[in-house]
Amino acid sequence: MGHVRPYADRPVSIHVVRHAKAGNRADWHQPDELRPLSRSGRAQADALVELLDTAPIKRILSSRFRRCTQTVAPLAERLGLEVEEHPALAEEADVADTLALLEELAGTEAVVCTHGNLIGPLLDRLHRRGVELRDRWVCKKGSVWTIEPGDGDAFTSARYVPPPA
Repeated sequence: MGHVRPYADRPVSIHVVRHAKAGNRADWHQPDELRPLSRSGRAQADALVELLDTAPIKRILSSRFRRCTQTVAPLAERLGLEVEEHPALAEEADVADTLALLEELAGTEAVVCTHGNLIGPLLDRLHRRGVELRDRWVCKKGSVWTIEPGDGDAFTSARYVPPPA
């Protein structure tokens, strides 16, 4: 049985992906930026393709961290797109810069891959701006928050899709 594909016939959205599972940080002895996905993380990245390949995605942006670029690489390959690294998605980014990037992308179906430490504060800022969060504020590795616009480019709602089992 395949994963539910909730993105067919939806308005232009931005899909905020938390990177898939990576190797253990404590066991990694190189720069953290280089820490790759684990075997289960690679499976999550592959499942992301099935989840998002019905969306009319025009751009894929990612943190420069290997675990993020590896998370969206299979989707980019399937769609024939490049993964664009963006500093506003890096683990050390300021959430104001991340929000500004999403606002810049409004009106473009896009996927952005980032880190858990940015997604919670990002959801908080969106909520304070009136965005309806349709699900409880969770963000497991390999999950997706789809942020949808209303009339114009203003975001109106966001919904959570958990990572594949």
